[in-house]
Amino acid sequence: MHSTTTIRRARQIAIAAVIVALLGGCAQTKSFMSSMRKSPSSGGDPVILGAPDAEHYLQELHDLAAGDPATQAEIYADAEAGSKLTSGPQTDLRFALVLATAGHGEYNPEAAQTMLRELLVQTTLLTPAELSLATIHLKAVEAHIVVGSEARRARASSSRAAATEQSATNQRLATVEADNRRLRRELAEAEDKLEAITSIERSIREQDQ
Repeated sequence: MHSTTTIRRARQIAIAAVIVALLGGCAQTKSFMSSMRKSPSSGGDPVILGAPDAEHYLQELHDLAAGDPATQAEIYADAEAGSKLTSGPQTDLRFALVLATAGHGEYNPEAAQTMLRELLVQTTLLTPAELSLATIHLKAVEAHIVVGSEARRARASSSRAAATEQSATNQRLATVEADNRRLRRELAEAEDKLEAITSIERSIREQDQ
């Protein structure tokens, strides 16, 4: 009975792996799944069955950062499909690291932050290398989010200051224009008075003559 259950479970896992490979349709899925099937190398780190080593993550992130848009889109789509179809600590970490890597069109620090925080709660399901990668990238996206928020606040503050300055400038211009209209009106009135006085003086002189 136990043997039959084990065989059935193995078949289900194999079918899921085949579905991921078919839907992904790219070498990244095959490489990632292959690395998860390999036995972990001997060393001081605790062994977690199915966990790829850090080199595999780092190589894919390098390919993502340095690749052309087509390569980047392929890696992203493959990581997203792996996380959705065979969700687990390793496939979710892979997708979170892709989201947390800047330089491609699907870079999403907010989504990466959420996923990485959730993954770091599952410390017993991740190797020390995976925990280090998750922690480092979480700190990076958190810093990016903080800097982005500060930049938006600075732009908003600058926009408000510019609007206030523009309003003050407009008010000063309106005041100057009003003063100019008043001075022109007073000048015209003074000229009319001067012309009237000149006309009266001319009339008096003509009478005297």
